Amino acid sequence: MNNLFTAAKRCFLIADPDEKLDASLALVSDWRAGRLCWDSDDEPEQLLVPGRLERPLLVPPQQVSKRGFGSLTRRAALIHALAHIELTAVNLAWDTIYRFRGLPRAYYEDWLQCAGEESEHFLALRGRLRDMGFDYGDFSAHDELWGSAVETAHELMDRMGIVHRVFEARALDVVPKTLEKFQELGDSATAAILTRIANDEIGHVSAATRWFRFRCEQQGLDPDATFFILLQRYLGHIPRGPFNHEARRQCGFSENELARLEAGDGGRG
Repeated sequence: MNNLFTAAKRCFLIADPDEKLDASLALVSDWRAGRLCWDSDDEPEQLLVPGRLERPLLVPPQQVSKRGFGSLTRRAALIHALAHIELTAVNLAWDTIYRFRGLPRAYYEDWLQCAGEESEHFLALRGRLRDMGFDYGDFSAHDELWGSAVETAHELMDRMGIVHRVFEARALDVVPKTLEKFQELGDSATAAILTRIANDEIGHVSAATRWFRFRCEQQGLDPDATFFILLQRYLGHIPRGPFNHEARRQCGFSENELARLEAGDGGRG
């Protein structure tokens, strides 16, 4: 029987996106069919860089291709940026599975589902780019999301709190408004893809909240207080709104967390 962790590492290291996603979806299928074991007595390696091709060119965030709604090219650049995030999320899911061992089966179930859904998101966005006359790699991208994964690789609580409850949760706030703009422009194809992404991200961030609190409970920590400690440790500030309160509530954000986020200084609640 194949080993989940060995297979997750292999998916992570594949450079070609098409090959990576084929392998990713096959691995999810194998898990659901009961063809994978998830016991391990080896120590995970520090996977610093996922497999990737030379394109897209990775640049600092302030140097990425200009995005917007005013032209076909800028709309394509926006879709490209979203596709890059989704592909990074696939790598994140495999690293999150590979890195953290000895957790309940439900943990691996959650992140395998995430890997499969993020793979499908990338495929849909890449297909839309091709429909528009572009492809993944035609625009520059930045690597901040993966950088945060490397910074939090030592602790599950930090990975869940920062990578997923901060950076991934941002999609809860911005994707609904983005899809509305595409609807206004008559681009129902892109709007439909973004609707699916917005719905699936609720499940992903919910999983992060679940395992963040699991680790806090293991360590006897208050999850709300710990979340804001992590924000200061990794970001040095409280993220700015606006925040999608309804979606964040569905993902398990407490009223106390939402109030402190809105206050902008972490509060004392």
